[in-house]
Amino acid sequence: MAKAAPTTEVVTLETPLQRGEQTITKVTLRKPATGELRGVHLAELIQLDVSSLSRVIPRISDPTLTEQDVAKMDPADAIQMGLVVAGFLAPKAVTE
Repeated sequence: MAKAAPTTEVVTLETPLQRGEQTITKVTLRKPATGELRGVHLAELIQLDVSSLSRVIPRISDPTLTEQDVAKMDPADAIQMGLVVAGFLAPKAVTE
């Protein structure tokens, strides 16, 4: 029996984000629903396009990140989150 793909994944940031008094060191991303992908080309997400990621990550992150948070994020953290998002979009046949 195939194991179900995870619907959430925790990303530990290499460079924490500072938001006022709050320091964000970990972000939980959840698998997006189709509606949360509106206005974004899936091919761009899979290619880790920063503009596309900055639109989707705020919709699926906890704590909720803003587009500005994503814009000031360390590139290594943005790539790590992008890989998680791309993994959520992969069909089961690819991930098994």
